[in-house]
Amino acid sequence: MGTEPGLRERKKLQRRAAIEAAALDLFEEHGFDGTTTEQIAARADIAPRTFFSYFATKEDVVLADYAQRLDRIVEELARRPAGESPWDALRASLLVVASDYEDERSALMRRFRIMTTNPSVFARSLALQAGWEDTLSSVISERIDTDGEQGGMLARLLAASALAAMRSAIQHWVMSGHRDPLPELATTCFDQLARGLADVS
Repeated sequence: MGTEPGLRERKKLQRRAAIEAAALDLFEEHGFDGTTTEQIAARADIAPRTFFSYFATKEDVVLADYAQRLDRIVEELARRPAGESPWDALRASLLVVASDYEDERSALMRRFRIMTTNPSVFARSLALQAGWEDTLSSVISERIDTDGEQGGMLARLLAASALAAMRSAIQHWVMSGHRDPLPELATTCFDQLARGLADVS
């Protein structure tokens, strides 16, 4: 009896992975708009209604790893030394995720291609990224000495800036055909922001 919940959870994860794989294959074969949830269900060998037990929309299938990535960043932030500056903690935590992206490049490229070529998926990704900003600004505010509204403003500025650096690095990484490792590109963006942008010419 003690192993039953673990087995049930593994089966759920396997089914979720099967739905993702079926959906991504179909999106590449027929296009995002040309694929229905019924087709995804048939390819994954599940009932059509079962799809919605795992994903609310087709967009959410493409962006299925977003929650996991955010959890990873928050976990890394919790591991950073207490005396480390908020910016350095964010930088280090996001660079860990950049390394994850580099290691999972082939699988990620499939998702990125679909995301960047379909407006509804891209719009959904922006909405999720706004949620990342909310979460990270809340977490990083615990490292900021300034209290009150100004502390909250600075926390959001740091979170938004760090995510902008990461987003710029990822976009260049994808568009350049991965010539340079993503962690190196992200480091360049973080370092430039730390110096300031006034000297860019």
